[in-house]
Amino acid sequence: MQIPYLWLAIILALLNAIGPFAIDTYLPAFPAIERGLATTPLAMQQSLTAYMLPFSIMMLWHGAISDALGRRRVLLWGLGLFVLASVVCVAATSIQMLWLGRALQGMSSGVGVIVGRAVVRDVLEGAAAQRLMSHVAMVFSIAPAIAPMIGGALSEAFGWRSIFVLLVLLGAVQIFVTWRYLPETLPPAQRQSLHPTYLLKAYGSILGSPAFVAMVLAMSLFFAAFFQYVMSAPVFLIQHLHLKATEFGWLFVPIVAGMLAGSWCSSLLAGRLTPRRTIFLAFGIAAVASLWNLLANYGLAETVATRIPQIALHTFAMSLAFPCMALIALDMFPAQRGTAASCQGFIQNMLMAGLAGFVSPLLWHSTLAMAWAMAAMLVLAALSAALHFMLAPATHPPP
Repeated sequence: MQIPYLWLAIILALLNAIGPFAIDTYLPAFPAIERGLATTPLAMQQSLTAYMLPFSIMMLWHGAISDALGRRRVLLWGLGLFVLASVVCVAATSIQMLWLGRALQGMSSGVGVIVGRAVVRDVLEGAAAQRLMSHVAMVFSIAPAIAPMIGGALSEAFGWRSIFVLLVLLGAVQIFVTWRYLPETLPPAQRQSLHPTYLLKAYGSILGSPAFVAMVLAMSLFFAAFFQYVMSAPVFLIQHLHLKATEFGWLFVPIVAGMLAGSWCSSLLAGRLTPRRTIFLAFGIAAVASLWNLLANYGLAETVATRIPQIALHTFAMSLAFPCMALIALDMFPAQRGTAASCQGFIQNMLMAGLAGFVSPLLWHSTLAMAWAMAAMLVLAALSAALHFMLAPATHPPP
């Protein structure tokens, strides 16, 4: 590796942060954008779907293309498209034009997440890879906390278009940092073919693996259990908890604190607990958070103090488990880690797209309905993880 560990962690964290900024920064400005583009709350919600669907589909391609062409080149082209997409959003004069810009952002913003995961496995293995993944998550986790606060402040001070100007600048900075400081981590001798027959076989092998799909579904459902609150944040915070557009930090700061703490603990446990035992521990903590959430929704009034802390505990548990879960899935296909990372991201984000466009609008009328959805998704995640360990027992020694 030709770059110091700390710099690599920071660069990868910045690349990962582009996704949370693209999703979270404009959430507090929903009412202002609705007024500015003369549209409806449901149409604004669909701007999330317009982002998530192409984001999910392109997840299948970022990793495979980087397996063939190299990590660095794919990162630079993807970031360039993100900058162009953000310019379209700045110039939007209708909700349809905003949808277009959001779709282009979705096509490009996932490149940092997917290729970044592949870079980790290009340069490190075992506990060292888990530590780097955890450290990247710690730095990157700050993004969801500060993004909505920055977005709310920008919208109030300069109007909602300034949010997308910020995304243009963020993308430009990341292009420079990647070009200047990130070396190529995939040697030409290790690159894979982009021939359709080879790709079809690779995707079929990965997506046709029940053990792989089970672990990725476990990750996706674990994430979705809390992410529904992010997708519904304008309704959850403004209508239910009676907060202002500049007060979204009441949700995002605690959940990101939980993510930071969970990633830090995952780093500490690397090499001390087996990945399997760490995952089991995380699900136990998440079960406590889910039960707490249900009891609070049945017995306590809707306030920040009664609705937010348990979501933060869930994100702690999720971040404790995620480095282990992600590496377990990638290590099933060591010669095609970029493609495996793409399949991982595709499954997760297709679920997020459905959540944003169809499930969240059905739940946001009631915080109790959201609490039950959180519990149900956690149960499904635990069952999926258990299924993975049943299907691949030889790969995972008993805890």
